[in-house]
Amino acid sequence: MSTPAAPPFDFRGYRVVVAGGSKGIGRSIALGFAQSGAAVSICARGAAALEETQRAIAALGGQAHAARCDLADAADIERYVADAAAALGGIDVLVNNASGYGFGDDDDSWLAGFNVDLMAAVRTSRAALPHLQASAHPCILHTSSIAAFRPRAHGAAYAAAKAALSQYTTSQALALAEHRIRVNAIAPGSISFPDGLWQRRKRDQPDLYRATLAKIPFGRFGTPQEIAHAALFLASPWAGWITGQTLAVDGGQMLNG
Repeated sequence: MSTPAAPPFDFRGYRVVVAGGSKGIGRSIALGFAQSGAAVSICARGAAALEETQRAIAALGGQAHAARCDLADAADIERYVADAAAALGGIDVLVNNASGYGFGDDDDSWLAGFNVDLMAAVRTSRAALPHLQASAHPCILHTSSIAAFRPRAHGAAYAAAKAALSQYTTSQALALAEHRIRVNAIAPGSISFPDGLWQRRKRDQPDLYRATLAKIPFGRFGTPQEIAHAALFLASPWAGWITGQTLAVDGGQMLNG
């Protein structure tokens, strides 16, 4: 499959914060904004991937800020957002991309979904709000999942957390409309990238991998870049009349249940 050499958007002058931006979807979103001219800040827990992505952003010619942050920790989030806003000179676009990947039915899985998938988005949005209110083109994007739309026999904690995030998107959009802050979410289908969830499942759970692939009408898993393209559109002036929506980007995966 071919992808555009460069995103067809102009984000010069934008300040973008990607919470959970060192790998996979978050990394591609950060690089997409940087390639389109934005100054970008990213955070994550792992130092090595964070530093590598910061170098990749800087190599595109834009300002690159990165800091370690545990997105399950409220104090860490407040510190990171303040540092990112200071480094970039403000915040125009906030992308909440973190997940605790709580696929079990134990308390730890449920708490991971609550603290990382949901509360990290709430807390990061809260910390960024004064900066977004000062922006000429403010936007918040959340990474939900198609798991939010369907019942699941397994991974109920993950699905419930993402469903809560999609609901939060609508309520937040309504609350922030008076400030002209748009809020949307992206619900990716199954996305594959090196050392990502589906590459690990291909190795460790081949039956699940094949069964999932068989349900995707396009016959392949999605790429992080395809999610990034949707994020760029939703943050751009071309989506200026879109708010409170959760956009499925799944190659038709939900069409097969």
